[in-house]
Amino acid sequence: MRRLRLPLPPAQFPLVWEPGDEVELRPTADIEARTAVLHLVLARCFGMPAQAGMSWLLSSHLVAAVTPPEWQFVAGSRGDHRSFVLHHDAVFALSWVLGLTKHLDPEAPTDERLMEVLPNLPAGETFSQWRSRTLAAPRDAAEAAALLDLYYCLDWGYLEVERRGEARPGFLDANAIGQRRWALEWAIIFHGPYHDPPAGWEEIDLST
Repeated sequence: MRRLRLPLPPAQFPLVWEPGDEVELRPTADIEARTAVLHLVLARCFGMPAQAGMSWLLSSHLVAAVTPPEWQFVAGSRGDHRSFVLHHDAVFALSWVLGLTKHLDPEAPTDERLMEVLPNLPAGETFSQWRSRTLAAPRDAAEAAALLDLYYCLDWGYLEVERRGEARPGFLDANAIGQRRWALEWAIIFHGPYHDPPAGWEEIDLST
């Protein structure tokens, strides 16, 4: 945080986890499905026809993995187009969790090879074909949790910088940082007395 010249969170800032908590990643298949669905939503943002999107979801058996807001957008272009476009950085973070990209550097934009490691939608590559091609090697849960801790603090710092009207560090803005945090918050599960059951994608709380 200091290296990025960001303000530090206040002393009473809530912690991501407590001593004694245990951590794990969601099942790999669930993370892969969420990555693929978000990738499809982004494709719809950039011109993929609704019928093609629906057909891909059906052939990939991923309809059940789509949230209600995503379904409304994919099927009928209803919803905030701009908010769905922002999911690009969430996809990047999930790809990092799966071991498909090399970094999740808060000072750098998404990996230029990102599209190569995602389902090739124009070619009709199905979800199962993509999984066979990529062979995900998920990160260690503790490593992912440590990066979530950083992005948790970065999210606060970037929003504080924008609130003050100061220049942000690097290429990313608060939206990109928040999207990466959203993905990490969803993919990582903590077990302990102060944690609720894992939340759904649309239920992730980024208010703190």
